[in-house]
Amino acid sequence: MFKFIIEEARNILEKDPAAKNLFEAIFCYPSLKAVLYHRWAHKLYNKKRYTLSRIISQRARRKTGIEIHPGAKIGRNLFIDHGMGVVIGETAEVGDNVTMYHGVTLGGIGGEPNTKRHPTVEDNVMIGTGAKILGPITIGRGAKIGANAVVLKDVPPYTTVVGIPAKVVKTNRDDYLMYVI
Repeated sequence: MFKFIIEEARNILEKDPAAKNLFEAIFCYPSLKAVLYHRWAHKLYNKKRYTLSRIISQRARRKTGIEIHPGAKIGRNLFIDHGMGVVIGETAEVGDNVTMYHGVTLGGIGGEPNTKRHPTVEDNVMIGTGAKILGPITIGRGAKIGANAVVLKDVPPYTTVVGIPAKVVKTNRDDYLMYVI
C-alpha cells in the first residue's frame, strides 16, 4: 500500500507543476484520496459487499468531491486535477496514466442492469474540464478530449476531439501508425 501511495504521489508531481513535493501530493490532493478510497471500495464490491462498498464510495465523494462507483475499474496513475464534480460510473473502465480535470463525467445512457453502460478510457488519455463521455463507447489510447466536449461515439487512438457533439479536430498520424503496427 505504501509503495502504491508513493507511486501515485510521484505521478501527481510529474503531471502537476503546482505540486511541490511528495508530502503535499500525498496529503493535499483529493485525487489520491479518491483513488485510495476507490481501491478499498472496489475490493469490497468484488466480494459482493455492495452496501459497504457504496458507503465507502459516498464517504469519499463527501470528502473529495469525486464520485467513483465501486464497480468501476481504474488503472494505475489516474490523476484527477482539482477533482470537484468528477463522476465515474459503475461499468466505466479507466486505463493507466489517464489525466482528468474537474467536472468530467464518465456516464451511462440507461440500459439494462449487468450490461456495459459506461465508457472505456484506454491508456494515456487526457480529458478536459467539464467533458461528458456518455455510453458504452471507447476512448482510444493517447486521445485528447477537449474541455466541455460531449462525446457520444468512439474516439480513435491518438485523436483530439472537441465540441458538442464532439468532432475530430486532429489526429497525430505518427503515433497512430505506431499504435496500429
